[in-house]
Amino acid sequence: MGQLEGKVAVVLGAAGKDNMGQTIARRFAREGAKVVVAGRKEEPLKALAAEIGGTWVLCDITRKADIEAMAKKALDSYGKVDVAVNATGWGLLVPLLETTEEQMDAIYALQFKGPHFFFQVFTEAMTHGGSVIQITSATTDRVIDNHAAYIGTKAGADALVRCFANEFGARGIKFNSIAPGITDSPMTEQAMATPGLLETFVKEYPLGRIGTSDDIADAAVWLAGDGSFITGQVLHVNGGLTLRRNPTGAEMGAAIAAASAKA
Repeated sequence: MGQLEGKVAVVLGAAGKDNMGQTIARRFAREGAKVVVAGRKEEPLKALAAEIGGTWVLCDITRKADIEAMAKKALDSYGKVDVAVNATGWGLLVPLLETTEEQMDAIYALQFKGPHFFFQVFTEAMTHGGSVIQITSATTDRVIDNHAAYIGTKAGADALVRCFANEFGARGIKFNSIAPGITDSPMTEQAMATPGLLETFVKEYPLGRIGTSDDIADAAVWLAGDGSFITGQVLHVNGGLTLRRNPTGAEMGAAIAAASAKA
């Protein structure tokens, strides 16, 4: 029997091929959960739902009505919701003094307003307790250059996690964040292929490698299960990065230049 047998899970942010959301959805299904996958692109969601024997729904997290429709789809399909994962995000990289109002509005809607509504909606949908999981970032604790709008809004979502956990724990609903570091995934594949760049990150990870989406899925399964007596926390699943630091922009530039000179 799987660790999530009999549970119903919603995973938002699962429309990118082999991204973290898809990896979590596949793992949940292997552990016995019925899974609703959601995001903004129909075809990959339909394909994933067919693959894992679940269902799918379009959802833009910046629209509360979309989130409500997503929860309704899960309730109509399976009668309950036990687990809700928000794996959406936008890795905006812009210098502090160059971040525009339009960029700030967009990332605020995606990474702060959206999670707030996500937590609201699933608090109401989980009538018999459950687990809400927010994918956040180790950069909220170990900053990286040119990432301030991303870091600030992810940190804001972590604060919301604590507030919802405090207020709704009596209803048996757990709220937690998972904080990856740099993760080997389609989103980082191109950047990490830059000669010299990967090595500048790996040396800051005590366990000797960057993370994978499977590492995050393992943690999500534990948080989703009944055995995780934890709420209001940021679970740092990043190989010990918080014992050290992220490399600076200057260090990354120097490493890339040195690797190019050797080529």
